[in-house]
Amino acid sequence: MELNQTPPPPTPPVTPATDGEDLCSLEVTDVAIDGVTLLICLCGLVGNGAVLWLLGFRIRRNPITVYILNLAVADFTFLLFMVTSSILYMIESISCSSAVSLRYMRSLFLLSLFSYNMGLYLLTAISIERCVSILCPLWYRCRRPQRLSAVVCALLWALSITVIAAVTSLCLLHEQEHCRMALISMYVLNFLIFAPPMVISNVILFIKVQCGSKQRQPKRLFIVIFLTILFFLIFAVPLSIWNFLQQFGYFYVPSQVVFLLACINSSINPFIYFLVGSCQRHCSFVSLQVAFRRVFEETGVTTIPS
Repeated sequence: MELNQTPPPPTPPVTPATDGEDLCSLEVTDVAIDGVTLLICLCGLVGNGAVLWLLGFRIRRNPITVYILNLAVADFTFLLFMVTSSILYMIESISCSSAVSLRYMRSLFLLSLFSYNMGLYLLTAISIERCVSILCPLWYRCRRPQRLSAVVCALLWALSITVIAAVTSLCLLHEQEHCRMALISMYVLNFLIFAPPMVISNVILFIKVQCGSKQRQPKRLFIVIFLTILFFLIFAVPLSIWNFLQQFGYFYVPSQVVFLLACINSSINPFIYFLVGSCQRHCSFVSLQVAFRRVFEETGVTTIPS
């Protein structure tokens, strides 16, 4: 069977079988991977739900927590789409029936790309924000607009909605070639516009901190941001690369693997916040709220008046 060129949810949909082909071939490995993906997604939903509760209602607001809060929303939404896709695929695999239309599964995948792109946009904004706070500390503390984070997040949500709306309309309402060009354009936007500033800002940030900036900086927050970006590059970027190469007919890695990695990326951030915030010199663990306060309310992070 040939893979369908329109990008799929966790396991690629296939073209209808010809006469004589087995319509039901249950792959135990595929179902097992999807089961692990589902479990990780459920853990990630709990973790990101805790982040939304604590940063939304229990911790003082500052420029970084505004971004982190929006990042948790994006990760939570992505994991919801992945949970739905994994459950539907597992049901189809076990029951050997097409319970859900291919068009619906494609729609779920495209909606998951909306949250995935938003995560990339927010991490770029966070990286630039912290880089500016190091390079221009006086401007950052005295002249930075108080509502800048909220405005930037609103603009990024609008951009993500616009991009995915254009891609979805072309992929669901037009022929395959239009869909392919729309997806390629989206990944060019991600790779050339958003990814480079994110990487460059973090390199500058790392060098500046290692060289010993005279200004006292919140170390835990820098560790959190650095680890979040690092894990995004390791676990989330393979999905973009895989889907980009898919548009040219290259399928080197099974789709279940890249989706599993993407789900790990969206699930791991709350655990990073907790571990960095709870680990002291002797690594004595504390409550979730105390750990988050240590990370996001450190001295050096300007709070936003409520």
